[in-house]
Amino acid sequence: MIEFRPLAESDLPLLRDWLGRAHVARWWRDPVDELLDECRAAIEGRDPSDHYLIVAGGRPVGIVQMYLAAEYPEWEEEIGGLGPGAAGVDLLIGQPEDVGRGLGARVLAEFVHAVVFADARVSAAVATVEEANRRSWRAFEKAGFRHVRDVFEDGLPHRLMRLER
Repeated sequence: MIEFRPLAESDLPLLRDWLGRAHVARWWRDPVDELLDECRAAIEGRDPSDHYLIVAGGRPVGIVQMYLAAEYPEWEEEIGGLGPGAAGVDLLIGQPEDVGRGLGARVLAEFVHAVVFADARVSAAVATVEEANRRSWRAFEKAGFRHVRDVFEDGLPHRLMRLER
């Protein structure tokens, strides 16, 4: 069973640990303190994104976040516009033993249907996945997302993945 619990301040030490692990740090390159400050701002309601702790089989295994693309116009412009009602989704599996077992695809599929599409403002879920992160974009594909075009984000090639409501 997979559950999504709103991220809490008490979860941030665990997130710090995950962000320091090689399999995460390879793709989440922003400074750890900056990422934690962003999460703290969301927890406190100072940032419009929603962060969730992923709990699988009763244990925390990662985080997933959702945000309306329109609330981040610089990001939306950087990747070429997404149209009204697009919600961005980002995923981090923190435990190395959980990587490569299909958990990411299951989390994405359940999260999009239980959380993202529960928001009436959302017409599509989107993600930009680094081209080199084949494992991640395959998880998005297995969850029903399709590759709609190539984009550049932070100067690197990414796949824009999209799943319509």
